[in-house]
Formats: sequence, C-alpha cells, structure tokens
Amino acid sequence: MPCSCGNWRRWIRPLVVVLYISLLLIVLPFCIWELQKSGLGIHNKAWFIAGIFVFMTMPISLWGILQHLVHYTQPELQKPIIRILWMVPIYSLDSWIALKYPRIAIYVDTCRECYEAYVIYNFMTFLLNYLENQYPSLVSMLESQEQQRHLPPLCCCPPWPMGEVLLLRCKLGVLQYTVVRPVTTVIALICQLCEVYDEGNFSSTNAWTYLVIFNNMSQLFAMYCLVLFYRALREELGPIKPVGKFLCVKMVVFVSFWQAVFIALLVKVGIISKERIWDWKSVEAVATGLQDFIICVEMFLAAIAHHYSFTYKPYIQEAEEGSCFDSFMAMWDVSDVRADISEQVRNVGRTVMGRPKKQYFGEAQDDGERSGLLSSGSQDVITEAASNPVSPNGQYQGLGRTLTPHSVSAPAGLSSALWDEGYEAGLEETPEEERTNQTKEPVEADLIVIT
Repeated sequence: MPCSCGNWRRWIRPLVVVLYISLLLIVLPFCIWELQKSGLGIHNKAWFIAGIFVFMTMPISLWGILQHLVHYTQPELQKPIIRILWMVPIYSLDSWIALKYPRIAIYVDTCRECYEAYVIYNFMTFLLNYLENQYPSLVSMLESQEQQRHLPPLCCCPPWPMGEVLLLRCKLGVLQYTVVRPVTTVIALICQLCEVYDEGNFSSTNAWTYLVIFNNMSQLFAMYCLVLFYRALREELGPIKPVGKFLCVKMVVFVSFWQAVFIALLVKVGIISKERIWDWKSVEAVATGLQDFIICVEMFLAAIAHHYSFTYKPYIQEAEEGSCFDSFMAMWDVSDVRADISEQVRNVGRTVMGRPKKQYFGEAQDDGERSGLLSSGSQDVITEAASNPVSPNGQYQGLGRTLTPHSVSAPAGLSSALWDEGYEAGLEETPEEERTNQTKEPVEADLIVIT
C-alpha cells in the first residue's frame, strides 16, 4: 500500500509555507548582519537588493512546483513541466550566490548552464508526450500534411521529409544541445583552472570566445528545431497553448545568454573599464556581477510568467490517487534522459558501422528499451489502453502513465463524419463476428509463417 501519509494534500501546502517563512526569518537577519559587517559598498548593496528579488521569486516558483506535485495526475506531462519550473529557482539562487562570491562564480554558473540545456530537452519531451497520447498515428497524420520547408537562414536547404524523418531530426537537433552544453561547460572549467578561459573578454587568445561561439551555434540550432517542430504541428499542439510556454523558455535561455555577450561587448569597447570597478577586483568581475544581478531581477518576472504559462489547473481531478512519496520521487527520476542519450549513442554507432537504421515510429520497441525522446511510445499506449479500462476524463491511474481517450484522426481525403461512423461500427461488432475472427486468426498466422 503506498505511503499516502493520511490526507497529505491538505497539510503539505501549509507545512511548506511555514517552513519557508521560518527560513526567511533566519536568512533575512543574516543578510542584514552581513551587510552591516561588510559596509555599504556598491557590491553589497547590489547583493542585498538582488536577495530581495530572490526571496520574492522563490515562493512563486516553489508554489507552482508544489501544486503540480499535489495534483500529479498526468506524470508524462507534469514531470517535464516540473523540471522546467525548477529553472527559475536554480537561475535565481545561483546568480545570487555568484554575485556574493565572485571567485566561485565560474563553478556555480556551471549548474545554471547545464540546466539550461536540460530545460530545452524537457520542453521537447513535453510536446512529444502530449502528441503521442493524443495522436497514436502521429507519423501517418504528419505524412499526409503539406511539406514543411526550412525557415531562414536555412531556407535554401532541402526540406526534411514529413513524417518520421522530420520528427527524428527535430528531436536529435534538440538533444544535441543537451550533450554539447555540459561538455563545453566542463571544458570551460578546465580552461579556468589553466588560466586561459578569461570570461567576458572577446579575444582570439582565450577559450571563452570560442566556447561562446560554439555554444551559440548549438543553442540556435536546438531552438530552430523546436520552431520547425511547432510549425509542422501547430494545429495539433493548439490545445496546450505552446506559444506562451515556448516564449517563457526561449526568453530565459536567450536573454541570459545574449545579455552576457552584450555586457562583454561593453567591456570590450571600454564602457565598463578599470576606472569604475567599485568593490570588485577586476573589470571581468564587474561584468559577471552585473550579469548575475540582472538575472536575479529577471527571474522574478520569469516566475510570474511561468506561474500562468505552466499552470497546474488543467491537471486537477475530482478523485485523485497517489502518494506524497511517489509524487516527490518522480520529480527526481531521470531514467528517461539516460535512455534517450543511450539511444542517441546507439543510433550514431549504427550509422558509423553502416548498419540498417532503426525505425523509431510505427513499430513496437524491444522489451528492454524505454520509450523516451528518441523512441515513440504510441504502440505501448495502444496496448495499454486495450488492456486497461480508461477512467473518465483521463483520471490518474498510478505513477506510470495516465490513460486518456485518444483522438483518432481521419485519413487524408476522408471526412470526419464517415470516419467516425466506420470507427463506431467497428466497435459494435457482434459476438458471432468476434468468434469468426478468432477462428480466422490461426489460419492467417499459418499463412504468414509459410510465406
């Protein structure tokens, strides 16, 4: 029997509020004491003001995460949403710590930069999970649509064929950034230890310039694949209103990156110079501190935007099941990420060795493989829907998956009314016809074996 801890949905939210207020009563006096001890310099004033925004940001973001955990009724959709919502607290707290201790800024910023790629990956996962639940025949439906051409500046490139090829390449385009970003971050740490990184200084002699260019190209291509994916499936994604969600993710990722480049240009042209470093020890430290301060302020606005864009209200059900422990542990489960990266490595290996490419859509996967970003779970969904009764309104049926009534789209050239009539007629099959079909199955199977 799951550990439900009684009626935990009633007491968990007041408990979190009390704990946060207690933490605030402890941290706020410490910040005031630290401010008085160190003096009222520009650096300390900026750190204290940024702290005010941080402590206004945290309750907004944590409340949204908590509400999704309390109403954790659709795991395949809410797990990536919860991961995306964690972006704001991580960005905010990371920048505040880096603002106070500039010497360790390069190390704490590593977490922020890696999580940036993780957020883009989870947004793509969220879109795919929704489509696979609502449209089991997604590939066939996409193949019947008009060819989607590339967007500028790749408009001269040949278009990706609609269907499996388009879906797979968009997924790989997003997934490559989740690998590139952590690798370049580790390289940046090594270069920092070797004193050749020189963050914030555009120069051909340091590593920062080349890593910025490479990361920017990888990030832009990942975002391009997301936009192309949305344009191809705009109508199908309409019910979840993906534009606002995409803008929330894109603005946080892009603004934080490009404002760092803009501040570096201000240092390069001399607007931020050694004459005005205030309490910092170098111009580069001033640039990094300014970036961290701006992020702390921006995350307050991002928390408000995320609260409305990734709201928990569509997932509220009248009779909810599940335990507090299961909901909390599901938030930390990263097995899907591990499976997707492993599948990507195997796919590259098959390509290098010249083996036949594996079909990711439309075929049942091997029993030992998980259904992740690179493998469609539509076949598993169909099998599961056939073996388990669908609850009303897609009610939560455990920690694994939420069974929802799938909409079966009509093939191209066939009206919806005729398609629905034929579908309902198939459901109303008589018992005699069922017995007849059962007697035919062995004969058909024998014919297949003989062939």
